[in-house]
Amino acid sequence: MQVNTVIRGDDHVNNTVRQIPMYRALGYEVPDFAHVPMILGADKKRLSKRHGATSVMAYREMGYLPEAMVNYLVRLGWSFGDEEIFSMDELIEKFSLENVGRSAGVFNPDKLLWLNEHYIKTGDPVRLGGLVAEILAGQGVDVTSGPDMTSVVKTLQDRAKTLVEMADGAKFYFVAPEAYDEDAATKFLTADKKDVLELCVKHLAALDDFSHDGVEGAFKMVMNETGLKFGKIGPTVRVALVGGTVSPGLYDVVAVLGRDRVLSRLQKALASLG
Repeated sequence: MQVNTVIRGDDHVNNTVRQIPMYRALGYEVPDFAHVPMILGADKKRLSKRHGATSVMAYREMGYLPEAMVNYLVRLGWSFGDEEIFSMDELIEKFSLENVGRSAGVFNPDKLLWLNEHYIKTGDPVRLGGLVAEILAGQGVDVTSGPDMTSVVKTLQDRAKTLVEMADGAKFYFVAPEAYDEDAATKFLTADKKDVLELCVKHLAALDDFSHDGVEGAFKMVMNETGLKFGKIGPTVRVALVGGTVSPGLYDVVAVLGRDRVLSRLQKALASLG
């Protein structure tokens, strides 16, 4: 088979002393053997299915990026100074068996999640958009007629730790809220905010520039006319647009949703107030 190096777990050390004589007896050149430590679970026992998902595909379904998995698994039993984050090119350049640890590595899901968050924050929004679109499509969300997916991802990159979490956070861009969070509506979507919403509709509808800066300017006009600070206006608009109180920055949300979707959702919120 022309294998010249065998790298495997140290649970095969006992097999090696039997296999070397077999190579020699059959007239084959004996390969170099390297036995690396096992990966253990948090309970310091050999990693197995009882510790949770162990399939690469399972981690993909949970929203982990391949570069995060590769980086974490290599770093789990190997070190290069105090560096934690490595690109594939850096791993190819720097990896050597001499720096593989002799003691077993302990699988730490929190460390993997931290790496995944890093690669999402620094990832290409276009590529991430395609991956998030696949997840949303699998959940029955039609993204073809919604906002630009790359723009959507840019508003969520600093907030998401997994692609699944990013997809969940992106749903409101493509599906208008059918109902409002009860607590949020009780607190922010109240009859006394009707004038505020009407002014928001007025100034947003009149915008020529529906960018972040243009939207910010429209809200400043609403604040000037009402005498209210943004903290008294923003939560009401956010509930009207996303159905609750959690979302990326409101100016970004409005700009990415676009004029038609924003005005439609604000009008729906006004109708709910009577």
